[in-house]
Amino acid sequence: MLLDGALRPATVIVGSDGRIEDVLAIDHVATPRMRVEQVAHALLPGLVDTHVHINEPGRTEWEGFETATRAAASGGVTTLVDMPLNCIPVTTSLAAFETKLAAVRNLLSVDLGFWGGVVPGNAHELNAMAKRGMLGAKCFLCHSGIDDFPKSEVSDLRAAMPVLRDAGVPLLVHAELELPGAPSCDAGDVREYGTYLASRPREWEDKAISQMIELCRETRCAVHIVHLSSATALPMIERAKDEGLPFTVETCPHYLCLSSEEVPSGATEFKCSPPIRESENRDALWQGLKDGVIDFVTSDHSPCTPHLKKPDQGDFCGAWGGIASLSLGLSSVWAKARARGMSLETLVERMTSRPAKLAGLHTRKGTIARGFDADFCAFDPDVEWTVEAAALQFRHKVSPYIGRTLRGRVAKTWLRGMPVFENESVTQRHGLPLLSRA
Repeated sequence: MLLDGALRPATVIVGSDGRIEDVLAIDHVATPRMRVEQVAHALLPGLVDTHVHINEPGRTEWEGFETATRAAASGGVTTLVDMPLNCIPVTTSLAAFETKLAAVRNLLSVDLGFWGGVVPGNAHELNAMAKRGMLGAKCFLCHSGIDDFPKSEVSDLRAAMPVLRDAGVPLLVHAELELPGAPSCDAGDVREYGTYLASRPREWEDKAISQMIELCRETRCAVHIVHLSSATALPMIERAKDEGLPFTVETCPHYLCLSSEEVPSGATEFKCSPPIRESENRDALWQGLKDGVIDFVTSDHSPCTPHLKKPDQGDFCGAWGGIASLSLGLSSVWAKARARGMSLETLVERMTSRPAKLAGLHTRKGTIARGFDADFCAFDPDVEWTVEAAALQFRHKVSPYIGRTLRGRVAKTWLRGMPVFENESVTQRHGLPLLSRA
């Protein structure tokens, strides 16, 4: 069992309210009223994934609450936080937030929190959304991929960030600035990944992150950079942290496990924004994660209907940018982490308590300790297995991980002490909306 950052034998007592009553020695004698269950594998806190695009309501054919939360349970994830796009309406007003909450009912296999969105002209909505239960708000510094979630300019952020600061919630940032000078994607062979990669250079991320550090310093609003891809931004991020700014960063399994050199021609299932970069960039991201400059790892599960990936044309420029990987996060990253000298204990912290802190859920999620929700996953760290499309629980079985051999697999998942995944199947829907920061 993972306790206080170390794996050791123990007995956990779960109360009738679904919270942990106590953690005791492994030889604790059970009383007649106790249900005893022995776990043969490593018992970890339920994973916390604060970056998923579920797309419901409005684009449920891409993904939905039922399929996304089933996939989460199968991968040991017990807490998700949903992004404000690509649902219809986008979650940028209190009315839109209420529409999303109405769509959630009775569909959740795991618990679900919600990010709102910052777009031009909606700063006046943010405080009411935070009071209703929005855990934070996300903006884009470039085109988001859909016209109903426009990018934010500096003036928009200067209006929104003090509101978020005073509400006690963070601003999440898709950090790419579309600078002049990059080659147009359709100027080269659209079937070659290098053409797409060149069209979104590291400088776009680096300049955007530099801008957000300045705005964080100016407003003292907590800023979180989502899906960091460019390792050349790490020194400035480290300096911002050393300065004491409320500035955090995540990266994703696809940036840690994949590289641009290995992407086959026309394999658009690898396309995401920012792009997967070179292997040397991947190595530097790993070092940033080990050093703590990168705070944690999230999936950025961003699916779509298969035809939007343009599989017949293999067109990297025209295909939808997003990688489907919900349920595969821990297994995909663990083998790479171990090979680079990172312990399971350290990796799990980067996928549980740290993302829980960003969402303000760190006093109830992501840790096995008294008073926390009894969310667990049983993980076999040594088994090797090959990802097969039929075994995936998310809606469309399109992912760059299909056919790959991963190491470590979730055997069982519990939410508030109740099993939600075992024997390769999702068992019950016990998930609830999370509408307050801890």
